[in-house]
Amino acid sequence: MNIENLRNVCRGPVIGAGDARFLEALHGNLWNRLIPDRAPQMIVKAADEDDIIATIKFARAHGLKVVVRGGGHNWCQPSLRNGGILIDLESLNKIISIDVEDRRAVIQPILSNREIQKALNAHGLAFPTGHCPQVKASGYFLGGGMAWNPTVWGYGTESLEAIELVTAQGALIRASETENVDFFWAARGAGSGFFGVVTKYFLKLHALPKAILGSTYFYRLEDAPAVGTWLGTAAPRIAPSVELTQFIVKAPPALTEVAAGQNGWVCMVTATAFEDSPEAARRALHPLDDVPVEPLSCSRATPLDFEQLFDASGALFPEGVRSRVEATYSNHSPGALMAAILPLWHSAPSATSVFLSTIFCGPDVPRPQKNMARSISSKVYGGPWTMWHEAEADQANAAWHQAVITALKPFNVGYYIGETNTVEQPDIVAQAFTPEKWQKLCGLRDQYDPDRVFFDYFDGLTAEPERDAR
Repeated sequence: MNIENLRNVCRGPVIGAGDARFLEALHGNLWNRLIPDRAPQMIVKAADEDDIIATIKFARAHGLKVVVRGGGHNWCQPSLRNGGILIDLESLNKIISIDVEDRRAVIQPILSNREIQKALNAHGLAFPTGHCPQVKASGYFLGGGMAWNPTVWGYGTESLEAIELVTAQGALIRASETENVDFFWAARGAGSGFFGVVTKYFLKLHALPKAILGSTYFYRLEDAPAVGTWLGTAAPRIAPSVELTQFIVKAPPALTEVAAGQNGWVCMVTATAFEDSPEAARRALHPLDDVPVEPLSCSRATPLDFEQLFDASGALFPEGVRSRVEATYSNHSPGALMAAILPLWHSAPSATSVFLSTIFCGPDVPRPQKNMARSISSKVYGGPWTMWHEAEADQANAAWHQAVITALKPFNVGYYIGETNTVEQPDIVAQAFTPEKWQKLCGLRDQYDPDRVFFDYFDGLTAEPERDAR
């Protein structure tokens, strides 16, 4: 195998494991700074589709596996595999077109949620992007698309009209509901086990809501179960335009003193209404004033835009930290989830940790299945985001995080493939899908990547023999 042969046909850099630039290319754009000791034989920073096609054909010719990195934001680092070739898409970061009249856009995979929304909002348009400002379209769509305004707009994948991708045979194809339908089905939710490289996304856009208003309430930590119980009971009667989330977070400065007895922790509830008028948004938010627990402080019906929403979300999940995440689905009361983890939260070793519980509002929850790989639907979504800075604290945070997810396990009905630790817990991969969709996904991999050119969910993560993705 001569790496120079690949360099000669690629416009982008091809970096071998012995190159001085290798570690920076491998780790530089990873979100989670808890970085495992796994590495490929080479990295291709693809400049375009031709580089991807050439790399896949090179891999096939030399018996190498391929893994793809979109934005590097996946918490458990599935783009780090032992051996093979890592195709990094970071240069595919352009908006190809925006058709304002027909409400359509075409983008490359490495556009962030913030970048997409900013470009569209300037034209009075919006898209159901994810919440974290830095997450790129690639991982977001492959994970299924946990979106803003989800009960009205649906998941981000529901507003995808088509994709372009490179297959395991090195062919560039288009996939949609009417062409290459199996690829389109799998790309919407398969996560790191997808058997292709998506190079373009064709988006169906929405009108930018004329009024986005948000309310925030802070409660004592010990009131979190009671607040969660009320929210879960009230959610079916709250307008679907309201995105409702309950958190456990460190108290803001104004509440530090009152939260001192709870080691600085408080319960925070945020409600964001996406409506056509301020009056409608205020009406939608009004039920939140009826929580039968006195808040420590609150702000009601504050006008917001997506930039401010991203700022708030980004502040909860800071950059440059070491992280463990377990995002799950549940049909239990959020109050029960809060009660289960509350005894553990007093001993949280990191002040940057967050517990998130998004409660889907409206009468039609859980939502019905869609014709895509993305599977699990529930009344509540969330889990612990354990974040810290020092390597010396790895063991303490890992142990505490495991205790939290153990406490929540009896409430789980599934996992979100894009935000859970499928590396250390491979048995939960299948639990991100309904049994029928998991079997279909495995069958499609057999059909379209029979030679296993692409790493699946399990390959290359340890030095142990590879296992079949079933």
